[in-house]
Amino acid sequence: MKKITIFLIGYLLLSLPAISQKRAINVDDLWAIRRVGTFTLSPDGNWIAYTITQYNMEKNSQNTDIYLIRSVGGSSRQLTTSPAYDGNPCWSPDGSFLSFISRRDGTPQIYVIPMNGGEAQKISNIPTGVKDFLWSPDGRFFAFTSEIHPGTTLDSSKTIDEKKLKSKVKARIIDHLLYRHWNRWLEGKRTHIFVIPSTGGSPWDVTPGDFDAPPISLGSRRDFTFSPDGKEIAFVRNIDPVVALSTNNDIFVVSSKGGTIKRITQNPGNDNQPVYSPDGKYIAYRSMQHSGYEADQYDLMLYDRRSHIIRNLTPEFDLDVDEIVWSPSGEKIYFTSEDQGSIIIFSIEIKNGKIKGLVHSGCNTNLCIAPDESQLYFRRTRVNFPHEIFSCNTKGEDTFQLTFTNNDILDKLEMNNLENFWFPSFDRKIIHGFILKPPFFDPAKKYPVIMLIHGGPQGAWMDEFHYRWNAQMFASREYVVVMINFRGSKGYGQDFCSLVSKNWGGGPYRDIMAGLDYVLKKYPFLDPQKIAAAGASYGGYMINWIAGHSTRFKCLVSHDGIFNPASFYGSTEELWFPEWEFGGTPYENSKLYEKWSPLHYAKNFSTPTLVIQGEKDFRVPPEQGFQMFTALQRQNVPSKLLYFPDEGHFVTKPQNARLWWKTVLDWIDQWIKQ
Repeated sequence: MKKITIFLIGYLLLSLPAISQKRAINVDDLWAIRRVGTFTLSPDGNWIAYTITQYNMEKNSQNTDIYLIRSVGGSSRQLTTSPAYDGNPCWSPDGSFLSFISRRDGTPQIYVIPMNGGEAQKISNIPTGVKDFLWSPDGRFFAFTSEIHPGTTLDSSKTIDEKKLKSKVKARIIDHLLYRHWNRWLEGKRTHIFVIPSTGGSPWDVTPGDFDAPPISLGSRRDFTFSPDGKEIAFVRNIDPVVALSTNNDIFVVSSKGGTIKRITQNPGNDNQPVYSPDGKYIAYRSMQHSGYEADQYDLMLYDRRSHIIRNLTPEFDLDVDEIVWSPSGEKIYFTSEDQGSIIIFSIEIKNGKIKGLVHSGCNTNLCIAPDESQLYFRRTRVNFPHEIFSCNTKGEDTFQLTFTNNDILDKLEMNNLENFWFPSFDRKIIHGFILKPPFFDPAKKYPVIMLIHGGPQGAWMDEFHYRWNAQMFASREYVVVMINFRGSKGYGQDFCSLVSKNWGGGPYRDIMAGLDYVLKKYPFLDPQKIAAAGASYGGYMINWIAGHSTRFKCLVSHDGIFNPASFYGSTEELWFPEWEFGGTPYENSKLYEKWSPLHYAKNFSTPTLVIQGEKDFRVPPEQGFQMFTALQRQNVPSKLLYFPDEGHFVTKPQNARLWWKTVLDWIDQWIKQ
């Protein structure tokens, strides 16, 4: 017995150095993490090509390269080493080549590299560059997308761009909506789909006209694809006269040689992600029912190419269908769906519509299936686990991790799992939330609280390692993080999701407050006197709303939040969004714009608030943040404005992100830990 005791003590002593080396995550760790991106399975199912993006904090830069690993696991090897972007890997149909997009010569172009050895060869020389591409099933062609001015060629469009760049006059003359989007001016250009021989040569435009294909917004993972015989291309575009008002994307088909374009969906809502069945008989796609509602439920539809009959495969399924993958046999479709804070993999049988949940843990995306239908491949993330590639069998069993990209960093970090909780809200509706304990949690201590509020509003907090609003970073300074998926969140059924529209400051606000009451009562280690709240986009709006309605928070952080919905309407780009959420335009229905406006409650502001805004944010333009900050300052409320002239809705540059995290966490510390 003594020998066993001595052995255990010795083992524990030897383990102490390793344990003591663990620490909380910091911003340099967050940006040192290598981000596993999209991947693709070789036609024979033996290899996976995937991307890793790495960031350099000191150079304030990033680079993406392609890696290879066997589909059964093992050591990975780096395939490309260019200091410029190499991404979007795509296999030739026979697996003898891997194609990709590279910026190594400046403009993004298509390159191919032989798998039996040799250097990458440049295939395309598109003056306006290549945005996305894919290989035809017969290996003879590439379909690719590029931006051009309507009615011009690729060459003449490039000439127009060069003249504008050289001109000393930088003014724009605009005569229609949509004229800018997300974080960039559109300059009157459209995205079109072109086809080019896979050996190079002259491309041809198969989607001419003054429309975007794929659409400028509300698209999917992939919105153009070849038919199995390579003779046809299915694609998505919106042909409504004012795209800024419309969510009406539709599926179209055209010969891969070009010619007459045929529209195959007439639905008033958003249709996207066409995927041909292996035998070419069907096109599966996703569809929303309602016009103008970007957060409507996605159903899985099946279009019969011979009879032209469309069938809804998921009429009783009360979650969104996300990524779609046909089984090689054509008997099933595998798809992903958000479900109560996770992204689940499901299968559905084509004959009878039987749906089965297969993979339930974490957030699983980038779904692929082996050609012999034996294995599923996907990326997985959890709150303490950045993306890696996994596999399992098609029953959802024997899950296996293939890549281990960040073990060297993760082994040094102490990060906890999310814990679920459910609570009855003000109207007895049951609401879901997450709680995250700080590293080295001690249940005997009292911890301050940070309430995080998600955007959307039809978004959700997920069990994911978020690269911007990273819950572990908020917990790192000994805070307990609380995240509530209030009414309006995705993953809880469409009826629940719809409860936020026209009710922005109502039910969701009361859910958040009821959730805060619940956790303070349930968890004795929370300090009810030390609570902060932070949010972005709709979450930023809710922070602005809270500022005028509650004094229970010690401080607030509002990132890109709407302050005045009426002025927001006149300066944002996707007008269908405010018109749905507030029941029309401010000129037609001013009541809701006024009812849910934080501006009208600014006289109540007293909580110290940090306001963050990006100049290139065309979704929630900077005047919203400026108005919020002005209201705080005019009433002598302790406040600070963090303004990024080179960022949009998101903070994407490493050094800007480092400043963002320091400013946010220091602000919370200042008011919570004083």
